[in-house]
Amino acid sequence: MQRVERQSQILQRISENRSVQVATLAAGFAVSESTVRRDLQLLEHTGLLVRTHGGATATDRSDQVPTQLKAARRQEEKRRIGRAAAAMVPDGAVVGMTGGTTTLELARILADRPGMTLVTNAVNLAADLVGRPGLRLIVIGGIARQSGELVGPAADAMLANYHLDLAFIGVDGLSAVEGCTTYDEMEAATDRAFLARAKKAIVIADSSKISVVTFARIAPLSAIDTVVTDNGAPEEQVAGLRSDHTEIVTV
Repeated sequence: MQRVERQSQILQRISENRSVQVATLAAGFAVSESTVRRDLQLLEHTGLLVRTHGGATATDRSDQVPTQLKAARRQEEKRRIGRAAAAMVPDGAVVGMTGGTTTLELARILADRPGMTLVTNAVNLAADLVGRPGLRLIVIGGIARQSGELVGPAADAMLANYHLDLAFIGVDGLSAVEGCTTYDEMEAATDRAFLARAKKAIVIADSSKISVVTFARIAPLSAIDTVVTDNGAPEEQVAGLRSDHTEIVTV
């Protein structure tokens, strides 16, 4: 297991259990305790956990996994979602896209399409795509979050100047009752701005986000035209998302 994937799993466990033990992690990952302690030291520097004697405990930011660690999770599922979402986009479309590892998979496919215009607030996405021949790339400015997204009033005001054919947003939680949610209220507001400027609103999220509710509400499910996810969630959870207005596509 690579270090990034191991650290991603450590954060997932500490988010679920609120604490972890070095000995337990070392046995589970089949690595030395000194390796685990180095992982915990690096993660402590991000502010996502606090080391204790023999382990670590969660902080109020422990659910906010950095983008580079999220990239190690569910990679194949994200690629399938990206391919399915790309099939919904006609050549020459103007596409809005928020940050996230799943949206990055989609963006990489669309960047090779003729005449595409991509409007994004994601620094990592822009850095990956800048200079692609034939691609018109527009980057929305704003306040930089740890996720690599630029959010806030400046981002929302800039988005108001554009008309989008489709908007793809990533979410941290997706449920029938609470709709689309994320961890940060400013990020939620900027996501809403993307949806408001688009003719069609699409959520792309892997199945680990289904039936999850996080801090800030982006929009009710009724505001979303299509959800594209993988087939890893129980069918009853997926069925609960379907409605006359919202199409659910599983891949």
